[in-house]
Amino acid sequence: MLLRDTVIKVDLDDIAYNMDLIRKMAGSAAVMPVIKANGYGHGAVPIAATLMKHGASYLAVATLTEALELREAWPDYPLFILGHTPDRLLPLAAENRIVSTIFSIEQGRILSDLACKTGRSVKAHLKVDTGFHRLGATDLRQMAAVCRLPGLDVEGIFSHLALAGSGENEKQYRQFCAVIQGLEKEGITFRYHHLADSISAVDDPKYRMDMIRPGALVFGLRGFHKGFLPVRQALTFETRISQIHRIRKGEGVGYDYLWTAPADTRIGTLPFGYADGYPRSMRGKGYVTIRGVKCPVVGVICMDQCMVDLAGVPEAREGDRAVIYGNGRNNTMSIAEAAELAGTNKNEIVSRLAARSPRVYIAGGSAHSIPSSVSAFRT
Repeated sequence: MLLRDTVIKVDLDDIAYNMDLIRKMAGSAAVMPVIKANGYGHGAVPIAATLMKHGASYLAVATLTEALELREAWPDYPLFILGHTPDRLLPLAAENRIVSTIFSIEQGRILSDLACKTGRSVKAHLKVDTGFHRLGATDLRQMAAVCRLPGLDVEGIFSHLALAGSGENEKQYRQFCAVIQGLEKEGITFRYHHLADSISAVDDPKYRMDMIRPGALVFGLRGFHKGFLPVRQALTFETRISQIHRIRKGEGVGYDYLWTAPADTRIGTLPFGYADGYPRSMRGKGYVTIRGVKCPVVGVICMDQCMVDLAGVPEAREGDRAVIYGNGRNNTMSIAEAAELAGTNKNEIVSRLAARSPRVYIAGGSAHSIPSSVSAFRT
């Protein structure tokens, strides 16, 4: 039973469709979906089974806590941490068979020592800084030393494009290839070479190498510079009208009365706000869709509630459904439009969606809320 009117609906059939498109595009390259930040707000654990079933070779997250959540639900699936795992926590990642990113000899030695003590090899991927200057190694000799440590299986090497333009992308790509070639001359090879995120994987086939890391693309969020893949937005964010007020011309609404009614109208109160992840900057810009009509958000957006002008939909009633984010059809606001209005990107809009809004998963026409166990989502 849902305990809130404000809910996030995720269509698993759309995610499956998107993954099938991505797999076809990737060709022989492995696909490692990135489901960090609670699956970009969609719910990492419930969507994992769909991704596995539709060709994910690995699942990638940003932090150890995210990886451990998935490991509890999926004891045997390959998991990879894209971000930095502090030295003190590297053994915990290895003990749970979670593959870490490493970029220093010190990190390599910690994992090597653990492997030698336990008699089991430990997998890692080596991060190379090709100009993004976020994480990554730059010294070829040190990289070679890391790869030669006993018990350490450095099965992958990767980097990340800054997406600063085609010329810069090409420069980073060439630098990455030069590192790979330099290590090959030392007799060091890797199973996986990966560079491409969603944008670069679609834009240029050569960046796909033998593994890609789609994130936003999995969820139907397009942000490509030149390429195109017809993915479907999987998420809908909706609520219901709590109360309707009749107000007179000149009366104020919300904190500080920063909006006053230009004419007699009806105001609907909706039970969502910035604590649900809705940008407070949407004041004066945002709208919800009620009975197919765009209803502007008025007044200051509160932590838990906001108000909309119902002038355009006189038949609206308390309890009516209001679409906050839709797919852009039927006068609904897409994630892309929300990002533009809020002055941010699509990934931030979805990843900031708070956990307190229940997630409902739709597959084959049936809806499921998050269960107490993940058995309903297992392959």
